[in-house]
Amino acid sequence: MKTFLRTVYVIWLREVKRFYRERSRILGMIGQPLLYLLVMGNGLSATFRLPVPAPGFTYLEFMYPGIIGMSILFTAMFSSISIVWDREFGFLKEVLVAPVPRAAIAAGKALGGSTTAALQGAILLILAPLVGVKLGLWTVFQVLLIMVLLAFAVTSFGTFIAARMESVESFQMVMSFLIMPLFMLSGAFFPLRSAPAWMQGLMRLDPVLYGVDALRNVILADSPARSFAVQYALGYDLAVLAGVAVVMILLGMQAFARAE
Repeated sequence: MKTFLRTVYVIWLREVKRFYRERSRILGMIGQPLLYLLVMGNGLSATFRLPVPAPGFTYLEFMYPGIIGMSILFTAMFSSISIVWDREFGFLKEVLVAPVPRAAIAAGKALGGSTTAALQGAILLILAPLVGVKLGLWTVFQVLLIMVLLAFAVTSFGTFIAARMESVESFQMVMSFLIMPLFMLSGAFFPLRSAPAWMQGLMRLDPVLYGVDALRNVILADSPARSFAVQYALGYDLAVLAGVAVVMILLGMQAFARAE
């Protein structure tokens, strides 16, 4: 157990150091959600209509938790590309032949990627006053916990996929195919109940939907439009995310155990 935990810590620390040394990556990950929030949020707000009376509630407030979820999704999934890079440059081969549990490598990678993704989402909390959202200390604490859980679930999924990829090009192609549907079906732009019936079925299969809904549960707890914006109870959202995280990390560990 001691060797397992030490390996997880070393891999996690390497991923975190790599993240904060790449300042251009941080700026890019902040700029993209900011662009969505300010440009698309303001552009679509004119067409946004609530079916319930909610004076003062704006589309930006509705969209804000979804943008946080988008930032976590993009950062968490693309952080897994480090696995493919490490394989191509030989680092992963050296780690795999080391006398350490391979499952610990997968866990360290997932924790490292989820940490950087959660930090990326936490940075966006600074934008809350710009969209008219007031966050208390308890709300911020709850949001951070949800972001960590969502980030870990998504990063574990990315780790599972990356462990099977042989080249960066293959990984990027798969990510391009997966990320946009995961984002568009997450309810970031529109609630589940307003989508067509066939789309609602697809949205319920998207784990990011439950992360975004959990964020809305907390951020919009005192909003008059909460009944419209929130789909499920907070406990249900967290249970689904936790279930996805456990399944994905176990699959990722298994994929690393079989890696050559």
